[in-house]
Order: sequence, then C-alpha cells, then structure tokens
Amino acid sequence: MQTDYETLKLEQPEDGLLIVSLNRPEAANAMNTRMGLDLRDLWASFYVDTQGINCIVLTGSGTKAFCAGGDLKQRNNMTDEEWQQQHAVFEQSVLAMADCPVPIIAAVNGAAYGGGCEKVVAADFAYAARSARFALTEVTLGIMPGAAGTQNLPRACGVRRAKEIILTGKPFGAEEALEWGIVNKVCDDDTLIEETLETARRIASNAPIAVRQAKKSIDMSTQLDLKSGYAYEIEAYNRMVPTEDRLEGVRAFNEKRKPNFKGR
Repeated sequence: MQTDYETLKLEQPEDGLLIVSLNRPEAANAMNTRMGLDLRDLWASFYVDTQGINCIVLTGSGTKAFCAGGDLKQRNNMTDEEWQQQHAVFEQSVLAMADCPVPIIAAVNGAAYGGGCEKVVAADFAYAARSARFALTEVTLGIMPGAAGTQNLPRACGVRRAKEIILTGKPFGAEEALEWGIVNKVCDDDTLIEETLETARRIASNAPIAVRQAKKSIDMSTQLDLKSGYAYEIEAYNRMVPTEDRLEGVRAFNEKRKPNFKGR
C-alpha cells in the first residue's frame, strides 16, 4: 500500500484497520489540487485491491479542523478553465470515494466546512467531537456544493433540512448534526478517535466479503425501487454462498468460538 502521500497521513493501528488523516493542518486541512489527487488515488487503489484493509477511519490532522473545504488561497484569481480543471480532480475523488468497497467512517475532530462537510456525508457514517462544527457555505461565496453535497446531504438529513443548511450557509454544531442524522454519535474530543476505532474494529472483525457486499447493497437502496433493490440484494447475497467465510461463520457458531474470517 502506498503510504507516502503528500497531503495524507496513513496509519495502521492494527490488522484490518486504516486511519487516513487529511494532513494540511497549517491550512485547516483545506483541500488543494494535490489533496484531490491524493484522495482520488487512495480511494481508487481500494477499488482494485482492498489490501487487507476491512475498515477505514477518515479524520483531520491537528485539533482544530477536520477539513475547511476547498483551499480558497489556491483558488484566488484562478481562471474559469483552471477552476474547472481543478474541480474535475475533486469530482474524480468524490466518485472514487463512493466506489470504495471498504467501509469509511468519518471521525470529525473539528470544523467540517464546505467540501469538508461533503466528505462527512459521503462517508458511510460519521462520529463527531463535541467541538465539531459543520457548514456548507458555498452559496455565500457565489458557488454551490460540488462534491455531491446536494445529493448526499438530503439522503442523510432529508430534503427540507438539507435545503435550509445549503441555502443559508449557516454553521451548526455536533449536537444538531446528531439530531438531524448527519452524524451517528457525538464523542468527547479526547475520546473521538478511540470510540470511532472501537466501531471500526467491530466492522473489521466481521467477514470482509459479507461487509463489502452489504455496503454495496445498502448504497443501492436509495437508487432503486424496492423490487429492483431486493433483486440486487439477492445477487450480492449469492456472492457469499460459495465462500470459505460462510462455512467458517456457521461452523464457529456451532462450535461456540470466534470465527477466523479470511476474506475468501
């Protein structure tokens, strides 16, 4: 696995787990072109090969910000062409994250504004520190969310709440994010990573193929009618019937022991 990304810090605290930290703390982890390329390449690498990683925690370096969104200093005085070329990189990053087969949990350790908030709702789910703040401020800058925020936020909190958040650009806190369904849990600042890792550890201990297939099937639930979605679910289900993990899971249950899943 590549680990020498310029704008990302990768750590493997134990087998099966990966912590990805957005690593531009001097710029509140704002996303420049290089970070867009790094994230695109990282997420795409898991589409090709999960590399023994069964769950990913996405967070920000430092203590003040998860991600402040796009780097407006880099964007200052960009031509229309330069802006759109950069945004094309960001679009590729968004699509690669959506296609990542490994579950991603966002651990929001500070401000998540603009594209940072969009990363939170693009993750499979999120935990937040009590000090975390959220906003989609794009309309206050003459633009609009462009990293799938208008698609993922309504799926998290409903269309009417998403319109309020996006059309006002008003910041909100962790407790509101919890109440509205944008995050799953609010943690004390100093326990956020460990509590997120505890959940990631639980996911990573389950059968890897089963987890990946279930994730794909759940993602389709908002895109298909019920009958078509169920047909997709059964196709995903049947992928697991001939696996060694399915045999091991049932055998371990009957032998009253912890299963030893191998991802095959």
